[in-house]
Amino acid sequence: MSHPSDPLFGIHARALDVWQRRAEAIAGNLANADTPDYKARDVDFRKVLAQAGAQGDSLQLAAPSPGQIGNAGNAADTGIPLAWRVPLQPSMDGNTVDTQVEQAAYAANSVHYQATLTFITAQIQMLRTAITGGGG
Repeated sequence: MSHPSDPLFGIHARALDVWQRRAEAIAGNLANADTPDYKARDVDFRKVLAQAGAQGDSLQLAAPSPGQIGNAGNAADTGIPLAWRVPLQPSMDGNTVDTQVEQAAYAANSVHYQATLTFITAQIQMLRTAITGGGG
């Protein structure tokens, strides 16, 4: 995970982690849309962002052993909490996944992820221009 007060990317590096975690949660919901008693999960972006801001400088990278970065592929290790999604209309089998809501949430999340990635890319391009002197 990135540091929330990163001087170059600001909060956008942390936001990218949150959008990715949310995409994974929504994809899991969609994959289990027909599983009895499955409870839909989601990430509350505002809550995670508020927690990151409240932690200030205490957010640290986790490493399983010296010289290694933590397992980025395992979403459970990200420290981004999942919340239960409240169903609009409960089903008879106890499943709380509403595929239309999940698909809309996934599409909106993709837009947010892309916007954050575009900002970070623009920052990198600006640095590249500053380093090369803008000569192309």
